[in-house]
Amino acid sequence: MATGGNTSSCSSMEQINGVKEEDIVSLKSNNVEDLLFDETIGHIQDIIIDDRFSELQQNFMDKHYHNFEDIEENKFIYTDIHKQYVELIERHIETELTLRIPGFNMQHFMITLESRKNEVPEEIFDILLSFTEFLTFKQMFLDYKAEKDGTSLNLDGLLISSPAGTNR
Repeated sequence: MATGGNTSSCSSMEQINGVKEEDIVSLKSNNVEDLLFDETIGHIQDIIIDDRFSELQQNFMDKHYHNFEDIEENKFIYTDIHKQYVELIERHIETELTLRIPGFNMQHFMITLESRKNEVPEEIFDILLSFTEFLTFKQMFLDYKAEKDGTSLNLDGLLISSPAGTNR
C-alpha cells in the first residue's frame, strides 16, 4: 500500500454534518454559542413563517380580539389574555425547537437572547417582544380588531409619484 505525505488515520478526518471533526474541536466555546444562537434564530424564523404558527395565532386572536378597546385604561381581562397568549406561543415555539435542536434549553436561550437582542431580525424580535411587552401585545390586538371591524386605516392609492428628475 503506497503512503503519501498524510499519515493520519481516516478516523481523524471523520466528518460530522460536513464539518471535519478537528475543526469542531478547535472551535472556541463562544463560536459554538454563536452557531447555536444563529441556528436557533433560524429555526424560530422558520417556525414563525410556518402556516401552523399563523393559524395558531389567528385562532387565538379571533377568540379574544373583541375584548380589546383603544382606550388608555387597560382592562383586567387583558392580563389574563396576555398570559394565555404567552403560554400558548411559548409552548408552541419551545416544542418546535426541542424537536429541531436536540438538548434545546429555552431558559438558556432566553438569557442569551437578552444579551444579543440586537442580532435578531426585526420581524422575529417583534414577535418575541409581543410575549413580554404588554403594550406591543395590546397594539397587535387593536390592529387586528380594526382590520376585522373594517376600521383600519387604508392608505392604498395615496402614494404620489412623480417622473424621475422632477423636483417638487
